[in-house]
Amino acid sequence: MRIDIHTHIIPESLPDFVQKYGGERWPILNRTCTCGATIMVAGKPFREVTDQVWSPEKRIEDMDREGVDMQVLSPIPVTFSYWASIAEAEEMAHIQNNFIAETVAQYRTRFAGLGTVPMQDTDAAIREMDRCIHELGLNGIEIGSNINGKNLDDPSFIEFFRMAELWNVPLFIHPWETMGKDRTPRHNLMYTVGMPSETALAAATFAWSGLMEKFPNLKVCFAHGGGSFPYLLPRLDQGWNVWPQLRLTTHPPSYYAKKMYYDSLVFDPLNLKFMIDRFGHEQILMGSDYPFLLREVPPGNVIEQSLTLTEEQQACLWGGNAAKFFRIGGSAI
Repeated sequence: MRIDIHTHIIPESLPDFVQKYGGERWPILNRTCTCGATIMVAGKPFREVTDQVWSPEKRIEDMDREGVDMQVLSPIPVTFSYWASIAEAEEMAHIQNNFIAETVAQYRTRFAGLGTVPMQDTDAAIREMDRCIHELGLNGIEIGSNINGKNLDDPSFIEFFRMAELWNVPLFIHPWETMGKDRTPRHNLMYTVGMPSETALAAATFAWSGLMEKFPNLKVCFAHGGGSFPYLLPRLDQGWNVWPQLRLTTHPPSYYAKKMYYDSLVFDPLNLKFMIDRFGHEQILMGSDYPFLLREVPPGNVIEQSLTLTEEQQACLWGGNAAKFFRIGGSAI
């Protein structure tokens, strides 16, 4: 079974929160034709999209053509709305989580779903995570790599991670509001350099801060192969070795990095082999970033090209690891 864990979706009927609540940061889905739209933010085009981003039927056509059995649906990060008031962000989360749950319920054999929560308020985030998992039956939660500039080891998020571990909720961590945004608008470097760097910072935060030691059963998966994190680990370990006064963990960062998970979106078999050598094949889940331009086509192409993988390793990367991580089909880690 081939499971693509990194795919994004948005309701076609997303309300106009700019008109409802004011402010410029709300995303608006502006239809341009029967099969396309522009996501607008602050009156400017943010991203051109096609009906792939809201139509489950279109997605299934693509999945059948590209050999994908199941997609794990998650919101587009621009809709996280961590900057908004708690009530408004919670309403945006409800709309998306209900839509994803309804889509999954309609096509149970083709989709699993991740919810979004208002991380700017821990109580609200826990409340919506509870609803997503225990009422809507979603398979996990997607969160951003930082929350309004706070790294994920900020004390205000500790209780959220405690409850995620207690309820065995998988977390998919996706870059958003990337560091260096003011220096990366040209050449689309925000997507090619900023996002991998932002993801690396989030993963390094987990590995260094003690979060993985405090919550050893917490399940976290980082998008885009962890960004540049796998290649920075030796430097992080060296820092841990030479700055004992800064240590917050019993072991160096590389120890905890092997307990975290990563999608396979690295585009190059050499990079995938490097990740497998560093973390083990059990920690890597196939992900494509469907349906956006930078996605891998076909999903899992890098796995297909990796001639050094055994059949068992391929099966794990194609879907076995994902089924366990997200508890799909009764599997669980």
